[in-house]
Amino acid sequence: MQLARRLMAVRAAVRELRADGSTIALVPTMGALHAGHLSLVARAREVADHVVASIFVNPTQFGEGEDFDSYPRTEEADRAKLERAGCALLWAPMPEEVYPADHATSIRVGGVTEGLCGDSRPGHFDGVATVVAKLFNQILPDYALFGEKDYQQLAVIRRMARDLDFQVGIIGVPTVREADGLALSSRNAYLSEDERARAVALPDALGETAAAIVGGAPVADAIIAAKAKLFEAGFATVDYIELRDAETLAPVGTLERPARLLAAARIGKTRLIDNIAVEPG
Repeated sequence: MQLARRLMAVRAAVRELRADGSTIALVPTMGALHAGHLSLVARAREVADHVVASIFVNPTQFGEGEDFDSYPRTEEADRAKLERAGCALLWAPMPEEVYPADHATSIRVGGVTEGLCGDSRPGHFDGVATVVAKLFNQILPDYALFGEKDYQQLAVIRRMARDLDFQVGIIGVPTVREADGLALSSRNAYLSEDERARAVALPDALGETAAAIVGGAPVADAIIAAKAKLFEAGFATVDYIELRDAETLAPVGTLERPARLLAAARIGKTRLIDNIAVEPG
């Protein structure tokens, strides 16, 4: 696996990979890789000839008081995992290669950024859209793969790629979970043993709520019950639990077409997000 840290080097490496007409799939990450990330690499190998992964802890998607400084950085271990997974090239840029000192441009996506994490993390999706657009221009991939765990992020990237005419196929990959149902996340490393045991209440509550809605329970009542279950389990705050249209992310009051039940809640100092599909019966 090749490693590039400078823009000229990664572009040269990509040209070499493409020299025989091969296709490229991009897997953008912030590192601290787990089985969820590696599932993206595995899917990428199915759709393209070569996989390029990126590791960059993007400062512009962290707000004031968030965990940019403490975000886990495990590049050496990540490199070994990516090489074993069959990644051809790792783009791990120096910060100045992504954001030069005079960088003055950002991207804002409307609509799908409204509500959910868009409310609780102001500016977050501007940072996501900007860095992903830069990655698309740096690598020029045929495909890019993102996990469905960050479902609103996936919707933002799909809309941006469509609206700005990026010639890249956006592929969502199902969430990978622990045996007890907790969605894999780099931030799970922040959980204490007790918090980790209680955290499973989040996917459990989503599953019960989805089943209730499909069974005909009023959406608002089912969500109130879900929030109560999270507080009972020891969650400190619940940013949101909402039913949204699976494609547009518009709020849903009654289940008439494919939807997504999305949640964000904090246990201890750790903010967890999760979501599941909800299909009309």
